[in-house]
Amino acid sequence: MGFYAVLPYLATHLGSGLGMAGWLVGLVLGLRTFSQQGLFVVGGALTDRYGPRPVVLAGCALRITGFGWLAIAGSTATVIAAVLLIGFAAALFSPAVESEAAREAVRHERDTGTPRAHVLALFSAAGQAGAFIGPLLGSLLLLLGGGFRAACLAGAVVFVGVLAGHARLMPRADPVRKRKRERERERGEDRAQAPDTATRTAQRGRSSWRAVFTNRPFLLLCLAYSGYLVSYNQLYLSLPVEVERATGSGAALGWLFALSSLLVAVAQVPLTRFSARRIAPRTALVTGLAVVAAGFAAVPLTPAGPGGLLPGAVLVVLLTLGQMLLVPAARGLVPDLVEDRQLGLATGALSSVSGIAVLAGSAATGALLDAPASVRWAVLAAVPLAGAALAFTLPVGRGGKDQGTRAVAG
Repeated sequence: MGFYAVLPYLATHLGSGLGMAGWLVGLVLGLRTFSQQGLFVVGGALTDRYGPRPVVLAGCALRITGFGWLAIAGSTATVIAAVLLIGFAAALFSPAVESEAAREAVRHERDTGTPRAHVLALFSAAGQAGAFIGPLLGSLLLLLGGGFRAACLAGAVVFVGVLAGHARLMPRADPVRKRKRERERERGEDRAQAPDTATRTAQRGRSSWRAVFTNRPFLLLCLAYSGYLVSYNQLYLSLPVEVERATGSGAALGWLFALSSLLVAVAQVPLTRFSARRIAPRTALVTGLAVVAAGFAAVPLTPAGPGGLLPGAVLVVLLTLGQMLLVPAARGLVPDLVEDRQLGLATGALSSVSGIAVLAGSAATGALLDAPASVRWAVLAAVPLAGAALAFTLPVGRGGKDQGTRAVAG
């Protein structure tokens, strides 16, 4: 909610409010994306090193500072610095929160038998509820005359509450380190004879990076998930072009975005509750990617309908349904593919690898905008289909028929 109260209005503020050229506005927005998605792996590594609590709290504090700075920034340099700080803040707290949510989901599954996807579905639904409410909050502040500065300050206030909530509720002890210390005590290790702390930390860090980035099943999951994110990015690239072509303006685009967020907020939890008990995580991942592919294939086949928006609405609905199936499944597979002490790094790597794929994929799919519609939508449908083919080679995952299946890192 804090994020979406600000970011949808950033481009207009930079262009109309500060008078930046279009290319510079694009550069600033691109830097924000890179400082967030591209650096998720850094936040994940820091989470494994220091535990999730301090990384989350530091990220929230930086986000508050970044929004406050953006509210008063008036030059290109200060705007870029504030935007980079906002992005890096998310690169800290997002993988820390996501890895801790995955870890707790696994623990809850082990203790109660409730599929881990239920917890991860609540996580996704809460995020989409914020994505739905945030722009409404920002619009209200703009309509009341507060301007972009008021939206930034509102975002900062929201993150003050987020910081306070995590400071109050997050466990103080790192469960990974706690279990390791218990194992060491059981083995009766003599720490006086062990290598010094800095050496042990460096060795563990190199070992974790090597284990994660040589883990073939995990890398296949990253590539399959990249197919989804490249497809999801078409909401910002191909969908606006389709809406413009169908209606002559982009005015209806906001309604389609609201439809997507509302679908997830309302349907994510019941859909995941239904799928988690009936199909394995790998099956949910493959099915979700196939549904996304169907959304792109349906665009040239769907009659224009009222206002010419029906093809775009079909795309949004099917892409969102596929997202609701595959995102909890993909996040739920990560703990099955890596060791617990590498979970933060792997969670960050999943987003960073996918973010790099989106950068490359956006350039490639952007070149298709002038291609014939049948060619463009067929190529876009092929991307998630390729992801589904890769996902089919993964272990079934917990909750499937072979519940004992677990890939060995490295």
